Amino acid sequence: MRATGEHTAAVPIPAPPQLPAPGAVTEDAAEKERRRRRRAPRRTKQAAAQQEEPAAAAGPRSCRSMPPMHVSAPLDAEAVVEEEAAGTSRSCPLLPTPSPVEALPVAGMGRGAAGRRFFQSHWPEQAVEEAIKGGNAFVGKFRAYCTIEGIPVDVLITGVAQNRAIEGDLVAMTLEPVAYWTRMKGPNITCNPAIGEGSAVREVGETNGNHDGKKGQTDANCRFGNCSNGQPVSDRTHYRHKNSGFSKAVTCENGHATVPENCGKDSGEGKSEASRALHRICSMVYSNPSRRPTGKVLAIIKKSPRRDTVVGFLAPFAVCPDPEQQKNQMSMLSKRMNHRASSYFSGLILLLPTDSKFPHMVVNVSTLPDSVRNHLEEGDAAKELVAARISDWNEESLYPCAHVIQLLGKGGQVKTHMDAILFENAISDAEFSPESMECLPDICWKIPQEELEVRKDLRNVLTFTIDPPTATDLDDAISIEMLSGGIVRIGVHIADVSYFVHPETALDAEAQIRSTSVYTLRRKISMLPSRLSEDLVSLNPGVDRLTFSIIWDIDPHGNIINRWIGRTVISSCCKLSYDLVQDLICSDGTKFKSASSLQVHGIFEQDDVIKSLRCLYEISKNLKEIRFKGGALSLETAKLMIQFDEGGAPCDSFRYERNDACFIVEELMLLANMSAAEVISNAFPNCALLRRHPEPNLRKSREFEAFCARNGFELDGSSSGQLHLSLSRMKEKLKDDPVLFDILMFYASKQMQSAEYFCTADLISKRDDWAHYALSVPLYTHFTSPLRRYPDIIVHRTLNAVIEAEKMYLKHRRSLTGQNGFNTASCEMMHGCFTGLQFSKDAAESKEGSDALSAAAKKFKVPSPDNLGEVAEHCNERKWASRRAEDAGQKLYMWALIKRKEVLVANARVLGLGPKFMSVYVPKLAMERRIHYDEVEGLSIEWLEATGTLVLDSCRNRPPQRRGNQVKYRAFEEVAMMVNPSESIFSEEDEESGATEAGCDTAKSVLLSDEAVKAQVAPAVLPLVIQYLSEIPVVLHAIGGEDSALDIGVRLYMSSYFK
Repeated sequence: MRATGEHTAAVPIPAPPQLPAPGAVTEDAAEKERRRRRRAPRRTKQAAAQQEEPAAAAGPRSCRSMPPMHVSAPLDAEAVVEEEAAGTSRSCPLLPTPSPVEALPVAGMGRGAAGRRFFQSHWPEQAVEEAIKGGNAFVGKFRAYCTIEGIPVDVLITGVAQNRAIEGDLVAMTLEPVAYWTRMKGPNITCNPAIGEGSAVREVGETNGNHDGKKGQTDANCRFGNCSNGQPVSDRTHYRHKNSGFSKAVTCENGHATVPENCGKDSGEGKSEASRALHRICSMVYSNPSRRPTGKVLAIIKKSPRRDTVVGFLAPFAVCPDPEQQKNQMSMLSKRMNHRASSYFSGLILLLPTDSKFPHMVVNVSTLPDSVRNHLEEGDAAKELVAARISDWNEESLYPCAHVIQLLGKGGQVKTHMDAILFENAISDAEFSPESMECLPDICWKIPQEELEVRKDLRNVLTFTIDPPTATDLDDAISIEMLSGGIVRIGVHIADVSYFVHPETALDAEAQIRSTSVYTLRRKISMLPSRLSEDLVSLNPGVDRLTFSIIWDIDPHGNIINRWIGRTVISSCCKLSYDLVQDLICSDGTKFKSASSLQVHGIFEQDDVIKSLRCLYEISKNLKEIRFKGGALSLETAKLMIQFDEGGAPCDSFRYERNDACFIVEELMLLANMSAAEVISNAFPNCALLRRHPEPNLRKSREFEAFCARNGFELDGSSSGQLHLSLSRMKEKLKDDPVLFDILMFYASKQMQSAEYFCTADLISKRDDWAHYALSVPLYTHFTSPLRRYPDIIVHRTLNAVIEAEKMYLKHRRSLTGQNGFNTASCEMMHGCFTGLQFSKDAAESKEGSDALSAAAKKFKVPSPDNLGEVAEHCNERKWASRRAEDAGQKLYMWALIKRKEVLVANARVLGLGPKFMSVYVPKLAMERRIHYDEVEGLSIEWLEATGTLVLDSCRNRPPQRRGNQVKYRAFEEVAMMVNPSESIFSEEDEESGATEAGCDTAKSVLLSDEAVKAQVAPAVLPLVIQYLSEIPVVLHAIGGEDSALDIGVRLYMSSYFK
């Protein structure tokens, strides 16, 4: 590994001071240190509050779920630099942070006087490696809450302890002494520390359902609304596995965590220092269940790609409305800088990122593109979105230096923000390179005769596709044949993309870089050229196509009795839509509403298709029943969709619920993916690309359990299957309160972690970690969508190698035993030694089988374990980026829709209450928001903690202020929208539109035809008494966009005759 911090070569390895004796860091000393640390920042709180006044005036304050990651306003240099290294106790192996190294005077913005540094130097590579090997430092992805594998809770890193790390950096960190750990919020984890022992991994909705006009909504319910830009959810816990040794660190007696007697000893003889250190830290965590570990960043091992994709607004360096305040602020900063820096100050400007996880940045005006400099001179730059990258961040700088790359456009415009979304997620919508296009065959290409001869010919088997009506790239088809004895032969046929995309070509390289197709409602960015995805390999009806097929023989009970995998050629007889299939399988008579749209090609008739669909429906129900009996989990909820007018502007939204036709496709695609995973992991246990889904976040699971218990629901979260059964019982119990059940599903989804691709070699000693929790299966991968997912292409190549090796092995066996002495028929259909239901381990481990697998892997260029691990990591990052872009696009269009309507009235349910803010859930948009009501002029607050009751009322007199406490009260309009009872915020046009749209069945309008609009949600009146789960009226409104990050805000909806 390489520590990529600045000046690492010039910084000597600090000699670690002697560890203090046990108990040297007492509670009294720790408390004094904490008070000292808090004292300095208090002096700058007032200045920081004044800095945020312009943002607060724009609308209700946005809440951040995580602590501030960086210094984002001018700070007192003395307060930031004076951080002493704390001693450690021997009970917790921690690395004392070295003292700051004296620096030479360096000119630049925000830098201290000569010899003063705001941050500590990053440790050199050698020191980092030694610290990690000795168990004094740990490696993890940087977030405010950092995950260290093996520690049951995340580590909190804030302020200067973050040491210039950016979200997504791979860092080396050390933990602070236990006395400095912070108080844990919410339920602690003491009630059952060994819960991870019997749980499978979790993920929700790993299906091939509807995806905004394209099939394949994979990992649909693993949402990232609560997480860090699409990365795995904050405070994520890495779970214990039976071979990790972690579960042995604690036991559970009478519901309390206890540490075994030998835990403090070096019980792991033969283990490394790092393993023993991790073991002792886990003991300390469970011995202090109410505290969260805190830590410091020692070095940046690998910088995050997000450093190159910053989006924000330019602003004057002192963002202060008061010129006198600005003058004082500049004077304060000038005192902190040397003379060269002070003279250079006038040539700098601030960059305010739209992502709150980034710190404010400094840009040298002389480096700006000419177009941006022109806008600066004209005074319009404050409302222009720019794309930038972080170029440098030294120890002497409070702010990182950024370099502006391009001007994206004026803020507040949908196109500008969509371009910004693509840039900050490193998604390119450029045309494919000429070199990539040259890899494709000519327009007049036809399937070669020699290719037809080596493939199984299935052109006379009834085959069709089921997709959304607007789909143009059809990458999967389904076939069905009726056999004797009630046996049904079902095939899943996937476009053979690997036949056209060869390894080590320009097209393959570009597809790997893109890794996935991206769908953003009005925009589709394909992973492969349309010439390939919509023509050459798209399984259009009535034409011959090359496919990769998995075929099963299934009995009437849904049991699989045989399997065959191989390369085929098919001809689809028709293209079906989900709605058409739903009509065909549910209609009782011979006439169907959509019969005219059912066009059948070739030798088959409409009746053949209808009969086959109904048979598939019954089989899919059996497969689904078997899957859920095996412990699968579903968190299926209605999806919010946006409607657009003829001009492309958002005009309405509706909830879309998947029908039975979607589940036909889902079950068969899941079965195909599981079959492919089984084959490639058996044949190539060290270089198979699989997809795993970890168990839920332990802390959030505890919160969900507490939420259910508080509302009188029994929840068994011991496994995915038990969780599914618990949720099913809750759904039945809440038939009359669907909103509360939506909230339950919302919380259940929040605890889920994201699924990820991995190379089996990376977890070869942890087979339990290969499993997929939501599906409750030990092996899973992606095989069914090679047109939009690069991992599927890798899996196709690996399967090709397995099939080739199987043929080579059987050919060798036949040459040894003679044609008459060896029956090859048993291995051709459903009994292949490598691809059949029963994998022959003896054949694979024999010299002939091993040589065949090795030769086939070289022929099809199956990636080595090292390369495959890098591919998996890149595909994960691209998958998360595409999901962030899709979610951000959804939010953008909803923001534009609400801005167009100005306000949207809805009912909300209170999820949390306190003296300063409440958390509410808005069912219309399936989102959670906060309403801050502290320090509001004209509003009195009474918080009754004993009963959990909040009383809001009007007050005429401003509350008395403490001496020296200058509080600027916010206007009442920032918290509530007040209307006169005789007025209505709905126009006649909206009411008529609502009545017109009310008759839709599958697409239920959210904004126009919802009952709340027609009934006009009644506004609340003061005094307002609010309790937990109370229903209150709120107003949704668009925030920001023109000169700040856009968001959807929530205010109370109130009524008064004194308005």
